[in-house]
Amino acid sequence: MPGLVLFTLGAVAATVGKPAWLVWMVSISFGFIQAFTYAEIAGLFPHKSGGLSIHSAVAWIRYSKFIATLNVWCNWAAWSPVLAIGSGLAAGYSLSILFDANSLINTWQITLLDLSTIKAGLSLRINATFILGATFLLLVFAVQHGGILRSVSTTMVLGLVALIPLLLIGLVPFVTGDLASEHFFPLTPLAYDMDGNVIDGDWNLDGWKLMAGGLFVAAWSTYGFETALCYTREFKDPKADTFKAIVYSALLCMAVFTLVPIAFQSHLGLGELVVPAVIGDAGEVKSPAMYDGMLAANIYKGNGVASALASIVGGGAIIANIMVVMLIITLLLAIMTTMSGSARTLYQASVDGLLPKYLSVVNENGSPTRAMWTDLSYNLILLMMSDYVFVLAASNVAYIIYHFLVLNAGWIHRIDRPHWERPYKTPNILMGAGVLLGYLNLAIMGMGTEIWGEGTLRTGLFFSSLIVPLFIYRHYFEDKGVFPTQLLSDMQVQVNRPRYTKFFEHLPYVTIAVAILVVWYTDQL
Repeated sequence: MPGLVLFTLGAVAATVGKPAWLVWMVSISFGFIQAFTYAEIAGLFPHKSGGLSIHSAVAWIRYSKFIATLNVWCNWAAWSPVLAIGSGLAAGYSLSILFDANSLINTWQITLLDLSTIKAGLSLRINATFILGATFLLLVFAVQHGGILRSVSTTMVLGLVALIPLLLIGLVPFVTGDLASEHFFPLTPLAYDMDGNVIDGDWNLDGWKLMAGGLFVAAWSTYGFETALCYTREFKDPKADTFKAIVYSALLCMAVFTLVPIAFQSHLGLGELVVPAVIGDAGEVKSPAMYDGMLAANIYKGNGVASALASIVGGGAIIANIMVVMLIITLLLAIMTTMSGSARTLYQASVDGLLPKYLSVVNENGSPTRAMWTDLSYNLILLMMSDYVFVLAASNVAYIIYHFLVLNAGWIHRIDRPHWERPYKTPNILMGAGVLLGYLNLAIMGMGTEIWGEGTLRTGLFFSSLIVPLFIYRHYFEDKGVFPTQLLSDMQVQVNRPRYTKFFEHLPYVTIAVAILVVWYTDQL
């Protein structure tokens, strides 16, 4: 999961400007606080695979079948695109070290479908990035097909190889003392003048919206270590290993998501003007100004991040190319982790009666192969998208919804299951902080999504709602309105709850109503 810093590092830097390093520190701190609630929830269900969305769906399902299903769907809809975006970036990194940026192999493409009605310039296309990215996806699928036990050694080797460049990149500037303060201060948001040139902004509403947009997209990467809990059922000692997995992963990610963005920003700086803006006769900006540094176009898109990071270490072209190859391995590791985790989410949701039955099948190695094929097929379509940043931002709408539901599932489980054994019980103050962060995440989403393109919030909400017809088909047509026995047991529908819970039985509905209000209000700002 530390490799996820590569996905959004460039987009946050090129959009937020000098406060970008602060965005990462704040975001990973939020994720660390939330992790304690996650650890308690996962410990309640050591027999369940699929991660937090499955565990928290059990909390919500007593109050609303649709909210419980939305919880699972939003987790998958947010994490599955890691496969497409990661393989696309890995392909872009590979092509960048093998061919010139203007060579034919990097410029040819076949446009299949114009999607400009969703976002200007968006399309489905086939090019070299798609072909190479699809190859990476199939290789990862082949490894995952053998099950967790067979792929664990491969994952461990890749993990060590992946951490080496990230730690080197993060530590080198601190060892050498090469931290240019002018690249970090003054701590003002990015802004543009009437001619499209970069200037220091103000901490007004537009400035805070920019910060919200940065925190919104960074959360897609910084909150990702919670996927460690997808494997609860497969741990040797679920009771002890669940807490270890989430907290140790959080500590590792805190180091990487703090050091790497600081090193990246210190090395590149905000950027200098390369090509001035072209202004029309009526004063309109026909072509925006072009910059180098963090504001360069290839940094925003992500395909220039690897080369920029590699140059921090120094050592010439050979060392730089070796570093880029290691960063490609880092991306492949993120893809591998996500493919196994998101497929298990689909599988367990199907076993629990929330998604179609055909996903409830594993092979002889215990891998949920039908869920993996579904993941793969979906991501081959996403891989054809021409704008990965938009795909990431739209999918992150689902991810923020998912985290809100999980963070509130913590106190719902305590109300409905006060006597269940909890291998780890988070302090009340951290549980409360998690609930507040759930609402803060929604406010950040409402304020910050449109920074990434008009219609981002609308598109994300639309894809989040696609679960409704799928659940109706499974629950009311395949299962005739009855949940599987195991889920009914977990729900404890027939068990009398403590008397005080009658006072709280409407609180989950109030929670959802307030959440909708928060998103609506902040979106209007």
